[in-house]
Amino acid sequence: MIDNFRIQIAKTDLDYLHDRLANARWPGELPGVGWTRGVPLDHLRELAEYWRTDYDWRAQEATLNSYPQFTTEIDGQRIHFLHVRSDRADAKPLLITHGFPSSVAEFLHLIEPLVNPAEGQAFHVIAPSLPGYAFSTPLADTGWTMARTARAWIELMRRLGYDRYGVHGGDIGAGVSGVVAGLDGEHVTGVHVVTDPLTAANTATFLPGMADRLDGNDPVDKLILDRMNEFSRDGSGYLAIQNSRPQTIGYGLVDSPLLQLAWIAEKFEEWTDLPIDRDQLLTTVSLYWFTGSGATAAHTLYEQAHSTDWGAPPAVPQGFAVFGADETVRKLVPAPPDAHWTEFERGKHFPAMEAPAQLAADLRAFFAPLH
Repeated sequence: MIDNFRIQIAKTDLDYLHDRLANARWPGELPGVGWTRGVPLDHLRELAEYWRTDYDWRAQEATLNSYPQFTTEIDGQRIHFLHVRSDRADAKPLLITHGFPSSVAEFLHLIEPLVNPAEGQAFHVIAPSLPGYAFSTPLADTGWTMARTARAWIELMRRLGYDRYGVHGGDIGAGVSGVVAGLDGEHVTGVHVVTDPLTAANTATFLPGMADRLDGNDPVDKLILDRMNEFSRDGSGYLAIQNSRPQTIGYGLVDSPLLQLAWIAEKFEEWTDLPIDRDQLLTTVSLYWFTGSGATAAHTLYEQAHSTDWGAPPAVPQGFAVFGADETVRKLVPAPPDAHWTEFERGKHFPAMEAPAQLAADLRAFFAPLH
């Protein structure tokens, strides 16, 4: 069964958030450390004050509710999703999946150019919230890995009546999309993912033997190794604690709006190079806060870190959009020789927010000829 859904955050929840921000306890800060030890105090103070006084949740709630939303239960888990159909007769179904630390709000500037493009291919957009994220909560049980999520997505598309569909994602969404394509190749027309040089290098740190296959005397390989080492030494702490102690960090993420804000804002600062809409960022932070999904998202990261189920490799057409591209990515991404490959000079980890027009154009170019 599929049920209609509308977001309706109670006024008492909004008032509580504002009170907690107004009465927050702030740490001190050592002089001259900048971003080297985390989010600077002045930066977070300003962002928290904007969240409390100027950010308009009701306006953002209305924007989200302008898109048709639904919930359904799959494999015992409540799944929330946007389902925005195009009026175009030639529109193709496209399943798009967000990553961490993100939400369907990441796609607010991408959906319209996909559903109602001025020219080119149009899409019916299906955008689920990952299990344990936003309104795909509470998390019903353990075991929600990318592969289990992919199987739930396959069932979702079957319930919606789509026999042929494309898949797209970034970050965790890229992994889930790849597994969907591998498991449901009979129905998937193609899989399109986004990446960037830092994400590619960070991901490589988890691939057994990758460092041994790189030559430190080669300039490109050395750059990759340097980035891998930097991520292992200085950039992976957020994953280490969630991959090992999700329950412990969950108490703070669910109880402290400052921690939840800093936890997400830090990654958006580090993983973008083009300006993003601050209200759009705070909408994702608010979704985590109101649903308590900082903790449940951490549990799904734990599940994936302890999983050996990666599904099957895709045999369908593959497309890659690389943002902030450099010469390292082709060495790191296992793209087949005939893959669609597009490089963009700017943007990084969140192109749906940083460069939605360019991403939409690449999705149209990749999926238009596929049937």
